[in-house]
Amino acid sequence: MDATALARWQFAITTVYHFLFVPITIGMSLIVACFHLMWVRTHKPEWLRLTKFFGKLFLINFALGLVTGIVQEFQFGMNWSDYSRFVGDIFGAPLAFEALLAFFLESTFLGIWIFGWGRIPEKLHMLTMWLTHIGTVLSAYFILAANSFMQNPVGFKFNPDTGRAEMADFLAVLTNKVQLVTFPHVITSSYMTGGAVVMGVALWLLMKHRDTQDAAMYRKATRIGAWVSLVASILVIVTGDIQGKIMTEVQPMKMAAAEAIYETKTNAPFSILSIGSLDGTEATRIIEVPGLLSFLATGSFDGEVMGINDAREAERALAAKVADQYGPEVGALVQDETYTPIIPLTYWTFRLMMGLGFVSTFLSLMVLWATRGGRTPQGWFYKQAAIWNPLLPVLAISFGWIFTEIGRQPWIVYGLMTTASGVSPRVSAGEVLTSMIVYTLVYAVLAVIEVKLFLTYVKRGADPFEEPKAPSDQDEDAPLQFAY
Repeated sequence: MDATALARWQFAITTVYHFLFVPITIGMSLIVACFHLMWVRTHKPEWLRLTKFFGKLFLINFALGLVTGIVQEFQFGMNWSDYSRFVGDIFGAPLAFEALLAFFLESTFLGIWIFGWGRIPEKLHMLTMWLTHIGTVLSAYFILAANSFMQNPVGFKFNPDTGRAEMADFLAVLTNKVQLVTFPHVITSSYMTGGAVVMGVALWLLMKHRDTQDAAMYRKATRIGAWVSLVASILVIVTGDIQGKIMTEVQPMKMAAAEAIYETKTNAPFSILSIGSLDGTEATRIIEVPGLLSFLATGSFDGEVMGINDAREAERALAAKVADQYGPEVGALVQDETYTPIIPLTYWTFRLMMGLGFVSTFLSLMVLWATRGGRTPQGWFYKQAAIWNPLLPVLAISFGWIFTEIGRQPWIVYGLMTTASGVSPRVSAGEVLTSMIVYTLVYAVLAVIEVKLFLTYVKRGADPFEEPKAPSDQDEDAPLQFAY
């Protein structure tokens, strides 16, 4: 493979690995903040125990997400220098806001939450976790704004003297119509994931401690997690439907590739299963729902959905228009032979995203039914639900992001710059391969550490209740300490 292909693989590996932690961080920070709020309001021991227990699991996930996220920004300079040179003025602005505002907010107040037990007033201490959650949400907003620019470039002007795209309207970047639908979709899917993690962990502990006094506490946590995941999954469906229509508007090729539909159609069907030809020029539908794709794309069962062949010609026309508008220097950045993503990959990641999400929603419903009226579920099915439900939405989101990024290809910035044009010209394939192997091995070690720590503290369960000390009872000269 050449340097471009290797750089894409490296970015895919590190980004997907990092994003495994992001939705859990966002979702669990909300639930831990709610548990802490309930402790402050009621002072019932169960709420403090749940706060500290799930707070530990949240911190383990947050630490691994932090470590793996740092690598992402280095790659823009190492492997994608031409991309950074051309659109760095726009792309870098929301990332700077994310680091200087959102990340500092969440990390600072998380530190206060960790060390603040018994040292600051309990209401102020509880507020720090809510501010941590707000920081994670703001962080997601700014990062998604940068990504949305890549999906639908707005708020820029081309400077022919420097040969670069420059910021013209930062507000337009932050309110990009792709951003306005992507952000709620990602946040609600993160809440779905956080709820699924809490539900799965609490359900496993509920079945383990079914005959102890802790059963009622774990049942309550199980139902809270299941309700959060269920309600969020409904919002995911609603926001995903809106996002699909915006996606069809700004990137018709992506929707065509998601369905592997080659010819433009009205009343276009949605296929549950499709087999493609060896040369990739057509697809045979085996199981399909008439008119559903048209509804997903346009809001009407009779709506027209552009096929891959017409979308390919539309992207060629877009490239020609950009070349005429900005001149030969930019024209060289938009040239590609196919203007078509990898169809089987976009087709199946789109279905895996939806399918795994629906399975997770079904499991949440089943758990709510099984725990109603003080009941405790038992048997093989619910043991599997406890194990797999925390993983299903994480995998669904990961497949969703793979679809989002693969479906945009061959563009790194849609209609403005191809991926092949953005790679660093003086970085060899061997150098990229070496760094990719090193990062992958390091991430594998971190994965082992993460899973070991997470499972260790899950097996321990919630610590026994211990009445927290008042700030007046603390030794102000005692050093701050934090350890598991």
